[in-house]
Amino acid sequence: MNATVERFLQYLRHERNLSQRTVDTYRRNLEQWQDQVTATGRALDLASVTANDIREWLIDRAARGDAPATLRLKVQALRALYRYLLRHGEVTTNPAAQVELAKLAKPLPKFVREKTVDAVLDADVDKDDFTQVRDRLVVMLFYETGIRLSELIGLQDAAVDVDKRELKVRGKRDKDRIVPFGDELAMWLTSYRRLRASVPAQCGNLLLTSRGKPLYPSLVYHVVHDSLASAGGTGKLSPHVLRHTFATVMLNSGAELNNVKELLGHESLAATQVYTHVTLSELQHNYELAHPRALKKGGYYGN
Repeated sequence: MNATVERFLQYLRHERNLSQRTVDTYRRNLEQWQDQVTATGRALDLASVTANDIREWLIDRAARGDAPATLRLKVQALRALYRYLLRHGEVTTNPAAQVELAKLAKPLPKFVREKTVDAVLDADVDKDDFTQVRDRLVVMLFYETGIRLSELIGLQDAAVDVDKRELKVRGKRDKDRIVPFGDELAMWLTSYRRLRASVPAQCGNLLLTSRGKPLYPSLVYHVVHDSLASAGGTGKLSPHVLRHTFATVMLNSGAELNNVKELLGHESLAATQVYTHVTLSELQHNYELAHPRALKKGGYYGN
């Protein structure tokens, strides 16, 4: 290992207090870089390295199968090394800073299939039991309005108008928005409020614990998770996944993208457009399962 690079690694471990595991990751990437340079018969002269040298190394690593996340780590290791050298006056430029980081594929939002949510919302509950009715209402609010966890917890009773079938949500940056809802949710809200009358309310929130206090995140998470799991749901089963499900169902049902943006309280359309990829993925999946030619090429007929 080059003495200068070794000194940098010791700096990370003892002055930056990075874990040994993190330092070892830096070491592996920098050793690999050194091997790349010296394999061509050159000495490792850090001051003469160019951005093109680094790009060629990354191209070689990508051809060997390194994933984008791995390539990013390699560039970040070199950037950190050259920042260290710049501070100590050993180089005049940071060639790694001129190399664009490999872009990571953004995972599509997770969602729950409609039949799973329907199984939860169609299951029998004791309509005279406050907790059972409240928990059903929690799932229904997420699924039918797409509100965030924080918005549901902070939703005020006075902000929910059953007659108008709409609720006022206080979203991010204290921005209010109006979200409509349907007859079924209105019915459950009315039933819940009837039962809540016997609870000693200690605040003006719509949704309360049995002691009259506001709901809290872990309670809401467990209500959603346990409800969906009981209906056969798998994977991540959280309030935010139900929000994703709301957006996906709306777009699959023909809602305008801009309308879904407003319902979700997104600042920009770009944040909502990710759900179009989910719906397209679903359409592709359904096509491959149903279209006669797709079936013959690789579906049931071909397996």
